[in-house]
Amino acid sequence: MSVAELVEALAARGLTVAVAESLTGGLVAAELISVPGASAVVLGGVIAYDTELKRTLLGVDGDLLAEHGPVHPEVAEQMADRVRSVLAVRGRSADVGLATTGVAGPGAQGGHPAGTVYLGIAVGDSVRSVHLQLSGTRQAIREQTVSELLSQLAEQLA
Repeated sequence: MSVAELVEALAARGLTVAVAESLTGGLVAAELISVPGASAVVLGGVIAYDTELKRTLLGVDGDLLAEHGPVHPEVAEQMADRVRSVLAVRGRSADVGLATTGVAGPGAQGGHPAGTVYLGIAVGDSVRSVHLQLSGTRQAIREQTVSELLSQLAEQLA
């Protein structure tokens, strides 16, 4: 499913999306917003690149971050779940929350090699993470992360 088809599918279901990004630095939101009509679907995005912002802005559990760091499946899940209410519009939370956290490289971070990525996807009561182990340049890892996240969401909506 193309990004345009994904946005169309979300709009047809009346679903809104909020995005919390770390390693992708806004690329997920930019990809969604590149589609005409995306304003009916995309509420906004948060770039929580610094670990502390994951806690203070998105409400990711501080103990979880202290114990495991930001590259962890539960961090991705909490980011995806909580960004929905952080970016609520007129008191209505987003229906879908998407999140990215990981190591784009070129070096390792916190004991995780470059290419270690966790996606967070929250739709309704379902909140899940997907682990990716990617390779390539920093930019390639970031682009693959965006592609995989949107593919995962499309599969979940199918």
